Amino acid sequence: MPARLDPRDTALLDRFQRDLPLVSRPFAVMAGALGLTEAEVIERLARLSAEGKIARVGATVRPNTAGASTLAALGVAAQRLEEVAEIVGQEPGVNHSYQRDHAWNLWFVATAADGAELQATLDRIAARTGREVLDLRLVRAFNIDLGFPLQGVRPVPRRDAPVDRAALCDGDRPLLHLLSQGLPLVPVPYTAAARDLGMSEAAVIARIGALLKAGILTRLGVIVRHRSLGWAANAMVTFDLPEDRMEAAGRALAAHPGVTLCYQRRTVPGVWPYGLFCMIHGRSRAEALATLDVARALPELRGAAHQVLFSQRCFKQTGARLLPSEAA
Repeated sequence: MPARLDPRDTALLDRFQRDLPLVSRPFAVMAGALGLTEAEVIERLARLSAEGKIARVGATVRPNTAGASTLAALGVAAQRLEEVAEIVGQEPGVNHSYQRDHAWNLWFVATAADGAELQATLDRIAARTGREVLDLRLVRAFNIDLGFPLQGVRPVPRRDAPVDRAALCDGDRPLLHLLSQGLPLVPVPYTAAARDLGMSEAAVIARIGALLKAGILTRLGVIVRHRSLGWAANAMVTFDLPEDRMEAAGRALAAHPGVTLCYQRRTVPGVWPYGLFCMIHGRSRAEALATLDVARALPELRGAAHQVLFSQRCFKQTGARLLPSEAA
C-alpha cells in the first residue's frame, strides 16, 4: 500500500476506479459498500482531489470516437525544456504532458473535436517551439482501461471489446466533455450535470449507461493519479514489430497483469519504427523493469527491439477536451 494513504481511502479508490453507481445518489451507494456515510465519501474524494491523488470522478472516453486525439513528442534541448513544456501546456487540447528519458523527451497527448482542429494544435506547437512534432496516431487499442488495484495482485486486464460507434448521438459530445472534466462532488452529481447540460437527470444516467455499453466510455469512476499514490516509476515501453506479428503480440502484452495500457500506433519510417506501445507502472524502476523482463519473454515478443522511456516529470494532466474551441 502506498505510504501515507489512509486504509479507507485505499478501499475507496480500489473499489470505485470503475463501476461508479448509475443512480441518483451514487456516493450514498458507495458509502454503504464501504461502511462510511455519504458525506464522508464526498469529503474524502474532495480531499484526495485537492491533494492531487485523484484527477476527477468521471469517465474516460475511448480515443477517436467522439473526437480526435494523438500521442506526440518533441526533442528539446535540456535548457529549453521548461520553456517548451509551457508552450505545449498552454494549448487547451493538450491534456497530458510528460518529460521522458529519451532524445524525444517531451511527450504529450492532444485531443480535439475533430481531425482538422487536432492538426491545427500540432501545427501551432511546431511553429511556436521551432521543433519537429512526432505525431503517432492510434491504430488500435488492445487495453486502454488503466485502472488497477492499489493493493494485492493485479488481475488480468479486461479484453478490449468491440465498439458500437452507432450508439453515439449528436448531442452526446457535451456530456462526454463534462465526464472528461469530472462530475461535481455533491450528493446528486448527475442532477448537477443535467442542469449544466439542459437535460433531465434520468436522461443523463441513461446516456451514460448507453455509452458505457457501447464501449465509447471505457470506464466510469475515480480517475487516480498514479504517481501521487506511490507508483512513480511510469515506463512507456515501445516495440518494433512487423505488422503480421502485431495483433498476437498486442493481445499477449495486454493480457500480462503488470501492463496497464497497450495499443498500436503509427510508425514514422526512419524516425520512429516502434509501433506497439504499453505502459508499466511500478513503485520503483526495479519493479517496473522486472515486469518488463517477464513481458519481453512472451513468445509473441521474443527478439523484438524495444525502447523503455521512464517519465521524469509530469507537466500537465487534465481530462480530454471534446468540444470545439469556441464551445469548450
